[in-house]
Amino acid sequence: MSLSLQAGGSATRALPSAAGTTHTTSPITTGTSVLAVKYRSGVLLAADTLVSYGSMAKFKNARRLLPINSRTLIGGSGEYSDLQSVSDLLKRNALEDKCTADSLYEEENNEECAKEVWSYLRAVMYNRRSKMNPLWNDIVVAGFKQNDDGTTSDEPFLGVVDKIGTAYEDDVLATGFGGYIALPLMREKYRPDMEEGEARALLEDCLRILFYRDCRALNRVQIAKVTREGKVLVSEPYELDTFWDFKGFVDTKAGLGTDGGW
Repeated sequence: MSLSLQAGGSATRALPSAAGTTHTTSPITTGTSVLAVKYRSGVLLAADTLVSYGSMAKFKNARRLLPINSRTLIGGSGEYSDLQSVSDLLKRNALEDKCTADSLYEEENNEECAKEVWSYLRAVMYNRRSKMNPLWNDIVVAGFKQNDDGTTSDEPFLGVVDKIGTAYEDDVLATGFGGYIALPLMREKYRPDMEEGEARALLEDCLRILFYRDCRALNRVQIAKVTREGKVLVSEPYELDTFWDFKGFVDTKAGLGTDGGW
């Protein structure tokens, strides 16, 4: 803040211009699709580990499948910093649940189930959207519902919330570009009695196709699951095998003798 001497010898302060509060209107550091499917004994989620800075494949080891407590898992696409903020918020709530449990034996039953986390996120997202400052994410919530006595139900839960608070449940879900390419394939192949191996193979096939077709995708992926036994497991990143000798990839475009670019 600078001082300026005005005519007449009085000193006045030149006040800075009030720029006001600015909100994120265009996410820049973003992750792409998250896929999810229910199977016989739980729920599987899958996502790659790429976070792009604009159109540049910048960060290749970003984890977007995050455990919240012993029976809830989330996966997020969109602005990565907002996903970190949501994760911190939910983990803080989970810690408060543990701290306010009446005894050590009630900690597990005092945890929020997946449907409660999903419902809470819907309110958070809608609240932020109403303030014209949304969290730029589509978030998949997976886990199991809760019985009236607080114990974990045998019924798996899978739901999604977008940045304006729209929320719904389904047996198969996909966010980002996966909603256009992977979701029809998942709906075609899905069966309620799928084994874990079948569900995992389906997700890997869809991730591979997304890597071929989505310029913001990567073949380095993670798989995560929630089981009826109350286990939330997230794999270490691994690379999918790819095949680039398809006729459509090799032949020149329309047989015109070009370099084969699209």
